[in-house]
Amino acid sequence: MKRLENKVSIVTGAGQGIGEATALKFAQEGAIVVVCDVRQAAVDAVVARCQALGATAIGCVMDVTQRAMVDAVVAQVKERFGRIDVLVNNAGITQDARLQKMTLEQFDRVIDVNLRGVFHCAQAVADTMVEQGSGVILNASSVVGIYGNFGQTNYAATKFGVIGFTKTWSRELGPKGVRVNAVAPGFIGTPILNTIPEKVIAEMAHKVPLRRLGRPEEIANAYAFLASDEASYINGTVLEVAGGMTV
Repeated sequence: MKRLENKVSIVTGAGQGIGEATALKFAQEGAIVVVCDVRQAAVDAVVARCQALGATAIGCVMDVTQRAMVDAVVAQVKERFGRIDVLVNNAGITQDARLQKMTLEQFDRVIDVNLRGVFHCAQAVADTMVEQGSGVILNASSVVGIYGNFGQTNYAATKFGVIGFTKTWSRELGPKGVRVNAVAPGFIGTPILNTIPEKVIAEMAHKVPLRRLGRPEEIANAYAFLASDEASYINGTVLEVAGGMTV
C-alpha cells in the first residue's frame, strides 16, 4: 500500500516549485490531490501531471488571502470526497527590502499571503478534521523563520509566525486527533530564486555543508513523511530541511 493511499490532500501554491513537487509526490504516494494556486494554467498543468501518475486530482484556482474563496474550495472538496485528511500550507511570496527601504505595501502583501493565508486555510479545514477525529496540517516555515535574514523583515516575520501557529495549533488540535507540523526549508532551487544573480546563488550554495542548494523534491519528501501514518507521533515540530546550513 502506498504511503498516502486515498488521503484527501489540499496543497496550496501548488502551481510551481515546492508546491508542485509536493503535489506530484503526494500523487505518487496514492493521495487524492487538490491542486490550488492563483493561476489557472499552472493548476491545470499540475493536475494533468498528477493524473498521469495515476492519481485522482482536481484543480482549484484559489487566492489564500481571500477567505470566501478558501471556504468555497474547502466546501467543494468536502462535498466531493467526504473528508479532508491533509492540508499543506505551502503558498508564499517574497518582497524583499531592508528595513529602512521597505514599503508598507511590501510589508502588508507578504503578511497577507504568508501569514493570514495560512490562518485562513487552517481555520477552514479545522472543523472537518476535528469532526473526523483525524487530520494533518503542514505549514511552510523557513530557516529564515528561525534565524532571520538580511532584507527579509516581512518574510522572516511571517515564517516566525507560522512556527507560532504550528506550536499553538498542535496543542489545540492534538487532543482531537489532528497533528500540526512545520517544515523549514533552507536554500531551495525554485523559481523564487530567478531574480537572484548566479554569483549570489553560488555563494549561497557554498554556505551549505552539502555544497549545493536543495531540490523541491527533497522538501516534498519531508511533507509526504509528515503527512503519513509513519509520523503518527510527530506533532508540533519544525523540521529543518536545509542541508546543514545552520549547523
